[in-house]
Amino acid sequence: MNSPTVSPTIFTNARLVLDDEVVTGTLYSHGGTIERIDQGTSAISGAIDLQGDYLMPGMVEVHTDNFERHLMPRPKVRWDDAPALLAHDAEIAAAGITTVLDALGVGEADPESVRGSEWNSVLDCVTEFSERGTLRADHLLHVRCELPAPNTLELFAPFVGNPMVRMISLMDHTPGQRQWENLEHAWIYFSGKKGWSREKFDERVAMSIELQALYAQPHRAYFTAYCNEHQIALASHDDTTVAHVEQAFAEGATVCEFPTTVAAAQAARDRNMLIIMGGPNVVRGGSHSGNVSAIELAKLGLMDILSSDYVPGSLLSALVRLTETAGLTLPQAVALVSRNPAKSIGLHDRGSIAPEMRADLVQMRITTLSDGRQQPIVRAVWRGGVRVV
Repeated sequence: MNSPTVSPTIFTNARLVLDDEVVTGTLYSHGGTIERIDQGTSAISGAIDLQGDYLMPGMVEVHTDNFERHLMPRPKVRWDDAPALLAHDAEIAAAGITTVLDALGVGEADPESVRGSEWNSVLDCVTEFSERGTLRADHLLHVRCELPAPNTLELFAPFVGNPMVRMISLMDHTPGQRQWENLEHAWIYFSGKKGWSREKFDERVAMSIELQALYAQPHRAYFTAYCNEHQIALASHDDTTVAHVEQAFAEGATVCEFPTTVAAAQAARDRNMLIIMGGPNVVRGGSHSGNVSAIELAKLGLMDILSSDYVPGSLLSALVRLTETAGLTLPQAVALVSRNPAKSIGLHDRGSIAPEMRADLVQMRITTLSDGRQQPIVRAVWRGGVRVV
């Protein structure tokens, strides 16, 4: 018996966000892949009328702490893995993200914190739900390694050999340098988030400096060798100086994640490293840590990828903000959240609206609020041609 014929899915009356232009047209997808694109609208029966909304490629997120937030919604309150994953997945998909690297941190002195805990059960949960096909987004992994923590290698052990790991970033949050070069900004953050007294903050700063001297360099050597051996994208993190970038590049880093100064970002550009900045930085108009503005880097041509960081919904708002403030066209802004991040982790089958690419698609409408601001709204999301939102 012949298999039943599967008809293509047709999207019409859409403003298609292509790599270099926006055109009003019709998109045909079949078997989860974009088949062709036609100019103009279609009157074919069954075509989905997008009513003039934008149709853009599904977004690719390479760094979000959102899963960790669902795993520990309050300090020392550990949520069950499965409902945490499902809630995170739903939020990610609703934001228009069809491929996500769940950023999981390893290395923390406090064993009751999410980054000081073992990840075995979480990885088993992500693997099981992915294999069952029950997740809305395509989930992969970004392991964030805290170099000065004594338990970083121990907590990384369950990630060894895991094919879902596509990026590893090297972090050093020792106060007094990188993200926390300004100690007063660090004090405000840690006292507010963790409730530390000034005395405890000063004690932790002293302890952090000691741990950095003991562990940072040997851990850095281990992870750079691991990435090189397993062909995993290596990212530096919070580079502040040219020397930081030079070291990361010499070790094989191809991604410069959240540089804190123009000098560091320019050094990364000079070495053809991809520069990641945060969507919340764009939306807020500046860094919460007092570091360089992502909008400033975009104006200088020193940004390749946007990450939602700690707010999944920031990506769409950020790309619209960049068209208003940094002189980017909509296709240029969309590339920051789709084509560029996909290429950074070797996913060449998604991130663009073009024939033979995966039918990961977002229907998006931009509405004008009463105060005159432009607000993007996700109307529907398809992953591999299947509607998930």
